[in-house]
Amino acid sequence: MKKREIVFEESLSDEWSKDLDVIEVPLDERPLWYLGGAILLVALAVLGRITFLTIARGEFYESRAAANQYQITHIPAPRGPITDREGRVLAENRPVYSALLNLKEFLRNSALHEATFLAIREILGISEETVRGLIRERNVETAVDPIVLLSDLQPAQVVALRNVNLETLIVSGGFERQYPNGAVFSSAIGYLGFPTAADLERDQNLAGQDFIGKAGLESYYDERLRGTSGLFVRLRDTKGNIVGEQKRSDPKIGESLKLTIDGDFQEYFHDRFTRGLISLGRTSGVGIALDPQNGEVLAFFTMPAYDNNAFTGTGKSAERQRLLTSPDRPLFNRAVSGLYNPGSTVKPLVAVAALIEGVISPTREIFSPGYLDVPNPYNPDQPTRFVDWRYQGNVDISSALAQSSNVYFYEVGGGFGDLKGLGINRLREWWAKFGFDRPTGIDLPGEAKGFLPSPEWKDKTSDGKRPWLVGDTYNVSIGQGDLLVTPIELLNYIAAIANGGHLYEPTLAMGEQHPKTIADLDLGPALAEVQKGMRETVTSPMGTAHLLFDLPFGVAAKTGSAQVQNNTQENAFFVGYTPVDKPQIAILVLIENAKEGSLNAVPIAKDVLAWYYEHRIKK
Repeated sequence: MKKREIVFEESLSDEWSKDLDVIEVPLDERPLWYLGGAILLVALAVLGRITFLTIARGEFYESRAAANQYQITHIPAPRGPITDREGRVLAENRPVYSALLNLKEFLRNSALHEATFLAIREILGISEETVRGLIRERNVETAVDPIVLLSDLQPAQVVALRNVNLETLIVSGGFERQYPNGAVFSSAIGYLGFPTAADLERDQNLAGQDFIGKAGLESYYDERLRGTSGLFVRLRDTKGNIVGEQKRSDPKIGESLKLTIDGDFQEYFHDRFTRGLISLGRTSGVGIALDPQNGEVLAFFTMPAYDNNAFTGTGKSAERQRLLTSPDRPLFNRAVSGLYNPGSTVKPLVAVAALIEGVISPTREIFSPGYLDVPNPYNPDQPTRFVDWRYQGNVDISSALAQSSNVYFYEVGGGFGDLKGLGINRLREWWAKFGFDRPTGIDLPGEAKGFLPSPEWKDKTSDGKRPWLVGDTYNVSIGQGDLLVTPIELLNYIAAIANGGHLYEPTLAMGEQHPKTIADLDLGPALAEVQKGMRETVTSPMGTAHLLFDLPFGVAAKTGSAQVQNNTQENAFFVGYTPVDKPQIAILVLIENAKEGSLNAVPIAKDVLAWYYEHRIKK
């Protein structure tokens, strides 16, 4: 057996060398690897954190550092004025002072909290809890600009705040929006409010003390009207002392907005509509006027009206709360967001479709005894009866429109006997051609689109238990049932009937690209027949708008009554235009829950058209 040699690199001491059983062996390398791996992981973690803070959060910390070094004050920009088509001011600005909480300084200097809350409570009458709530609403990582505590300060409050001399409180000069004829134009113009936390995160150009549009044109054209705030910068040292000041930029006033609205005309229309509602004991409705030749909106309002000045200034919280909680929903824009059965005002559209599709000729007559009985195959003695609103006798397409015969349009829409009607699918196609399936594109927020029912929809919503029946087609053919449209869609289609088939995008702002054509409909000879029927609605003694016959100018019209709330209420409609040869105005009058249906809308329409003719057309 071969003996193993042990080599000693260094000599052992005598004591160790005496014991040949003791030898020097190498250490195990695994602990060193573990230690190296741990060091590497820590290094990677530190490097990753540095990278994250530099790249992902660098901008944030840079802004926070700048915030500590600089005290930046926004100088509010005057909002652009809004005028009517003749230059009459509908929205303007008034200089005011506001109290702001300097959030940066408040968060930086906790020693000032008690004095700040005391001053706010004694001078402004605002509780500490309210202020803390305003702070909690802010994401202080992204928005530390001042919080508005109170607008439109009284002179004594301005003096008191300046005398307390707290860096956490700022008195800022600015502008308050004023609406000289608030309730008359508020449905179109809308109102302002402070930005929410979401608004501030979405738009980095906004400051907490800015006002932004919350409804109407103020909202739709907000960026255009808002302008650009100026910046005033104060440089601070490490102890927070001000060591320098400079104005970095001046505020720039927002653009002005000139509307297509005729202010004097709208004022009259609004006043006449209000008096009409009062006489009926009603509160809700819509009034709109368009120029059929280009889609310009001449008048636009919904009822009940509200004063948009309630959303400016201070001391109006009770009024704002009343508007926000009223069951009449005055802030709801019925003209563009409300969905209604159009009633008989849809009959001109059905008539155009029936003539073009060859369902009926202009001269064919249908007899209406005041009802239409549909045979019941299961019980012949009990037919299903669809009523007309009165005995009509024999009517052709013109007289059916003039007298608003339901039986005529039941048969034209759904068919009866040897007459094969349009049917639901072709009706849907024609509703869509006239824009009922999409928003009109009017320059207002929150526009809805009509609802076009179909057999597939009914089958789905009833889980196959209630198929689409001919009675459903009858109902939608006269504007009842499940067909829904917005008032602006309804009037826009009437304007297309008036102007020869051009469907324009309605607009409230002058200078925008208009007229903007949505569709050019080739309606051929059918259009003249329908226009004739709408004219006979006024000229015929049996016409539903015969009350307008003594006007010294020609009017074409259609009335409608839509049953709502399980036939317990009736919405009254009037749509019409004048002059009949080359229309310059088309109007809609809608009264919700009218006592006597369309008869209540006609007198209002008569006076409104007479005013426009005397003051605008005749001139």
